[in-house]
Amino acid sequence: SMLMGDCGAFAYVEHEYPAYEPEEVVEFYDEAGFTHGVSPDHIIFDCDISNPPSTAIPEATLKRYNITLQNAEKFLKLVKAEDYPFEPMGAVQGWSPKSMAASAKKLEKMGYRYLAIGGLVPLKVDVIHEVLRHLRAAISTETNIHLLGFAKADHIHQFLDYGITSFDSTSPLIRAFKDQKSNYFLPKAGGGIEYYSAIRIPQSIENPRLVRGIKKGIFNPDVLMKKEKIALAVVRGLDAGNATGEDALHAVMDYHQFLLRGEGWDQETVEKEMHKTEVLVARTIKDMPWKQCECDICRKVGVEVIIFRSSNRNKRRGFHNLHVYHQHLHKTLSQ
Repeated sequence: SMLMGDCGAFAYVEHEYPAYEPEEVVEFYDEAGFTHGVSPDHIIFDCDISNPPSTAIPEATLKRYNITLQNAEKFLKLVKAEDYPFEPMGAVQGWSPKSMAASAKKLEKMGYRYLAIGGLVPLKVDVIHEVLRHLRAAISTETNIHLLGFAKADHIHQFLDYGITSFDSTSPLIRAFKDQKSNYFLPKAGGGIEYYSAIRIPQSIENPRLVRGIKKGIFNPDVLMKKEKIALAVVRGLDAGNATGEDALHAVMDYHQFLLRGEGWDQETVEKEMHKTEVLVARTIKDMPWKQCECDICRKVGVEVIIFRSSNRNKRRGFHNLHVYHQHLHKTLSQ
């Protein structure tokens, strides 16, 4: 199986140079036992589909482009000289589809047979299509392509014609606790994925918004703890068949109002946000998606997987999402 290592270029995006030298990177990949390793790149975020020439590009952007290529050359020489046991992957960066294609062609001429396409995270689907169209036209059909941090994981079926060998995405995991409304994935009977909002019942004495309200004297901690306890009990009661959906929705929203008031918003904004959340939570409570899922996590922890609360619950929901997405991917690729 494939175990790929890269340098986490997002961590040093503000720096003038990458945080690690190619020499350090190859040693790390070797010691960690990776099967594939990406050359140390320097992210370029903007991608202009009008394909401006290099003379119209800021010096800092060109510098990042050249650093990425220079590092790739050093990296490949080190891998070959020491005969490291992992497959080297050349990182592609660029300010436009054409510049990324040019970079890919240079990497291929260096000797790379597997390219890792960077800078895709902030790009829209149509721009990624442009990048891959130019890139594929410039390189051999036998050269493998990996999409780094492919944030449009739900759209992977649109990109199959470009001969994508692999991609990585933290999207299913991250959405479990960062997305505002699509925290829980459920496979649809006819294929695809249904998305549900998790039920937010934060810890009253740990949530920053609630703690601020307590410190300001706006909230009574005893009242918060009581409403929190009721919300948890009624949602668990719903799961056990001892409470109605109406009771669960009321208890959750009765506690949720404090989260919104803790933002310091006016009453009109609070009511507007309450309504938006209530619509999402009502759907989750009505459908009870955790009861429809047969994965080990949902069967073991039940309703706890849908409660947006502590790190353990949120991470378990993330792993559930990864499992659902992985199954969806297999179905998509086998069609």
